[in-house]
Amino acid sequence: MDIAAVIRNVPDFPKPGVQFKDITTLLLDPAAHRHAIDTLAKRYADDKPNAIVAVESRGFIFGSTLAYVLGVPFVLARKPGKLPGETISESFALEYGTDTVEMHVDAIQPGWRVLILDDLLATGGTVAAVARLIERLGATISEAAFVVELPPLNGREKLTPMPVFSLVTFMVE
Repeated sequence: MDIAAVIRNVPDFPKPGVQFKDITTLLLDPAAHRHAIDTLAKRYADDKPNAIVAVESRGFIFGSTLAYVLGVPFVLARKPGKLPGETISESFALEYGTDTVEMHVDAIQPGWRVLILDDLLATGGTVAAVARLIERLGATISEAAFVVELPPLNGREKLTPMPVFSLVTFMVE
């Protein structure tokens, strides 16, 4: 199945010049959604991570489903102020300004191998910040996985030496 064929391109969203890759059309196609999850599950079935950390918000869709299929804990990486317990945070640079991501301090155990999952790899800043949180909690990253990767934005290079896997890649238009 060609997952790329069911992902909608939305020109000039959220701002002029951006070609947004909308995964909601993939979610509207049960066969495509199943294929995406099955492909990820097959990749990690023989070497399961101890947990999956997914990035707010579209990463939650794939991360929780994959964690369920693999039978491993699912951990949320969220924007500040969204998690009710004690958290740790990590800030990262954006094109204009900074942003922050948080996780619960007790969500990951030292020594765990963790898979990071998000819907899209663009510049890599968010996932790099999540990786720093995981490492601060004493765990290691087994891989960062994405449904969509935009190689011209060099996110993979920002995540080096972390292994990166993507289901589909798009050249930025």
